[in-house]
Amino acid sequence: MAMRGIYTSVNDIRKRVFAEIAKLSYEYQDGDLSQMELIPYRVIPGEVSTYRESVFLERAIVKERMRLAMGLNLRSASEHAPVSVGAEECVKPEKYYQPPLINIIKFACHKCPDNVMKVTDACQGCLAHPCREVCPKNAISFENGRSVIDQDKCIKCGKCLSVCPYGAILKLERPCAKACGMKAIGSDEYGRAEIDQDKCVSCGMCLANCPFGAIADKAQIFQTIQAIKSDTPVYAAIAPAIAGQFGPELTPGKLRSALQALGFEDVVEVAIGADLCAIEEARDFAEEVMGSPSPKLPFMATSCCPAWSMMAKKLFPQYADCISMALTPMVLTGRLIKKEHPGCKVAFIGPCAAKKLEAGRRTIRSDIDFVLTFEELMGMFEAKEVDFSSLEEQDLPQEASADGRGFAVSGGVAGAVVNCIKELYPDMEVKTESAEGLDNCRKLLSLAKAGKYNGYLLEGMACPGGCVAGAGTRQPIAKATASVGQIKKKSTAKVALESNYRELLQDLEERDLAAPPED
Repeated sequence: MAMRGIYTSVNDIRKRVFAEIAKLSYEYQDGDLSQMELIPYRVIPGEVSTYRESVFLERAIVKERMRLAMGLNLRSASEHAPVSVGAEECVKPEKYYQPPLINIIKFACHKCPDNVMKVTDACQGCLAHPCREVCPKNAISFENGRSVIDQDKCIKCGKCLSVCPYGAILKLERPCAKACGMKAIGSDEYGRAEIDQDKCVSCGMCLANCPFGAIADKAQIFQTIQAIKSDTPVYAAIAPAIAGQFGPELTPGKLRSALQALGFEDVVEVAIGADLCAIEEARDFAEEVMGSPSPKLPFMATSCCPAWSMMAKKLFPQYADCISMALTPMVLTGRLIKKEHPGCKVAFIGPCAAKKLEAGRRTIRSDIDFVLTFEELMGMFEAKEVDFSSLEEQDLPQEASADGRGFAVSGGVAGAVVNCIKELYPDMEVKTESAEGLDNCRKLLSLAKAGKYNGYLLEGMACPGGCVAGAGTRQPIAKATASVGQIKKKSTAKVALESNYRELLQDLEERDLAAPPED
């Protein structure tokens, strides 16, 4: 997580590609996509390479980034064709993601060493040789006064690293693999990173941690803008993690104006759906886990993070029923918008790559038409040259509770559900445990499997820090968390049960609109 919140050349290239694809879509007419061929030369101008050994390689990588940003599949280095080949598919506003969602641009991969113990120049060739003494495989010898590790003998136990008084031994790990809590990243026959799509849950942590920008997810920027340009109104459903993501000039009061400047009809807070989700999960927990005389479930896990719930179902299928059946805030908000504005389209704007996968599920497609990340939205702002400082301040047309907005940070979901339970069932004692990052989520469920968390409400967040650390965010995690805290303080309603939309939950249920989707 070392790079998170630092604006790097990787972030800059991503933003420029997103902006160019957004501009292409805004200007697109009469089936002409020929302008795509010029984009790599605008993103990477000149004759001399800036980032890699060749300007041609840089542009080739930009071309594949462009294809992914339009929702198209990657091509290998062996395929020769203009970047625009097949791009006409993207003109359809209803085009959904084709798997895989998370992709490795193979010729951008650095073939990073993975799980290798390496002696650095800091080695002093000391008399004690503690590294050699603790090595269980006699893999360490000395040449010219320096430690040398025989990689064929080394079992990567790390004992030498822990005892070196100079810190001269490092464990080199591939950053994407280290960030992957699903252990889904290995190597192909050329030593390049490769994703096991059967294990991947699209959390995007590999994407956020690759320092070579070799990993990217597919986007719906082009399709969203095509829908905006049509006669169908498109509503923006904004995730609570948006607080502070676009800097101090884009205040909460200017969000509505900013999104309308892009062509969106209006804006709805997904925190309203979070309020409804918290109420639903509170009821489910009381009935399923704490119900008498005998509970139906040993514990209940929250449902709002799709990467967490997908991980739980993949690795602990016997406890699939323990994942809350409540709809996620995104889906509840989408259904609410479409109930109030029949025939409209809804674009969810959030921090998360996994939400793209969730929205692509067959039974969710009618609720959420597009998913954009904050990074992708910034590309749209750049394309339309939206000046935040000149925007009009106007209130959002509705207000969620502080607890609903708190879904964006780790612990916020469980906290919101507990506060609902306290009001609905005052005598009920609720025990909770939360985990952030899929490694920790896996450990949490392992302990639950062992019976340690019977009777508990478990919250899982795939991203360390919660949604504010999602792969599509733009701010440092601590800063984003503080911004969410500030917007929570401004909420008139404090808990989900005070939401003005509470009565709609019953209405949704009566119309069978809150029925959980099928996989």
